[in-house]
Amino acid sequence: MNFRARRVTLPAITPLCLQKRVIKIYNEDNSSRAVEVPSDIVARDICHMLALKGHAVDEHSLTLYEHLSHLGIERTIEDHESIMEVLSSWGMDSDNRLHFRKNYAKYEFFRKPLDFFPDHMVSIPSESNRVVDHSQLVQIFLSSSTGPEIHGHLHTKEPSRKSWKKLYFVLRRSGLYVSNKGTSKEPWHLQFLADFTDRSVFTLLSGKKLHGAPTDFCFCVKSMKCSSPRDMKLLCADDEQTRTCWITAVRLFKYGMQLYHNFMLPHHKQKPSPMRSISENSLVAMDFSGQHSRVIEKPSEVLSAAVEEGLAWRRKGCQRLSAHGGPSASQSSVCSLALHLAQPWFYGRLSRDEAQLLITQQGPVDGLFLVRESQSKPKTFVLSLCHMQKVKHFQILPVQDEGDSVHSLDDGHTRFLDLIQLVDFYQLNRGVLPCKLKQHCTRTTL
Repeated sequence: MNFRARRVTLPAITPLCLQKRVIKIYNEDNSSRAVEVPSDIVARDICHMLALKGHAVDEHSLTLYEHLSHLGIERTIEDHESIMEVLSSWGMDSDNRLHFRKNYAKYEFFRKPLDFFPDHMVSIPSESNRVVDHSQLVQIFLSSSTGPEIHGHLHTKEPSRKSWKKLYFVLRRSGLYVSNKGTSKEPWHLQFLADFTDRSVFTLLSGKKLHGAPTDFCFCVKSMKCSSPRDMKLLCADDEQTRTCWITAVRLFKYGMQLYHNFMLPHHKQKPSPMRSISENSLVAMDFSGQHSRVIEKPSEVLSAAVEEGLAWRRKGCQRLSAHGGPSASQSSVCSLALHLAQPWFYGRLSRDEAQLLITQQGPVDGLFLVRESQSKPKTFVLSLCHMQKVKHFQILPVQDEGDSVHSLDDGHTRFLDLIQLVDFYQLNRGVLPCKLKQHCTRTTL
């Protein structure tokens, strides 16, 4: 019997790293952009790519969110997560989305752990009767085999019921438990609810409206592969700090050292700043406010001289605007009208609730702020500022100063010609505010 060899041509197999897929990403204003990406891309790479295209500042705070529209929930996609694995968990006809925006609180717990984990919610296992400092809390999360324990009361609701119950919950490395007898942590009183091997924690966007929650600070535990509402364990905290504590603890228990690597990676990638030229090294601070210029020898005088020069420039700018047929208003009003409208921290006619939502979405960290027009008092402004994970609103009132209208946050004790001067001052000085202004809310661009 004779056999004839036949050449068989196998289809070419494209390596996974070379395969492409088009995904759609949404911005804060629901505008979207289709992006072609490799199949092995992770969230960090997409944020970096969009940052380059949009010329974004502070790239490290840019974040992708998994937004499950039919459930009204969303979660932070960690920087190391595969985007294709996230998309593969969605149904074919789902209206789920990838959202792109800033999140200043994404890794803030590494810098300020005590702001994220209140003492009354944390128990730290002591080793060899050694006193453990709460400032080492994150290190204990990452290095201890048991880790700290998060505990406290939460409102909970079963999907088949309408009412909410307040129960005592305990979060350990082994999972989430609820006590069936008051605040007892005895093993026979703790009922196991979920581990986080294949589950994650999501934020509820409209807990009051959709589920009749007692507060707005809702979250849920859900399987990554199941999209049924019955699979969600609905929980509700009494305030934002409590909710943030539970969500952050779950992230640390679930991902551990990987989160720390994500946090440190941008610092390792930073390029050293180029050396200054000889001419730059020879520059000195100068004071041009008087009739004769002079070299400023004392470092303490440099800042005050710079501020005075800035004020003089703004006064001259106001005079130029008035001289060229500007509105018949005071010089300070003309100057303010011309300057603050173009500032990235000024949001115009934004309501109190909209300002609060915007700051909360971008990460409730100390010093995050924006300035907006007051809706209750026309022709005045409001400074919306985050402190201790709460958004506070401060009225900027007009004050008469020698016939001119100036701005003040403290009933005229400290006065400013315009809003830019006011923001500049409170970025350097706390004054009457609970903290300094650190970073302003910034809408991302696709």
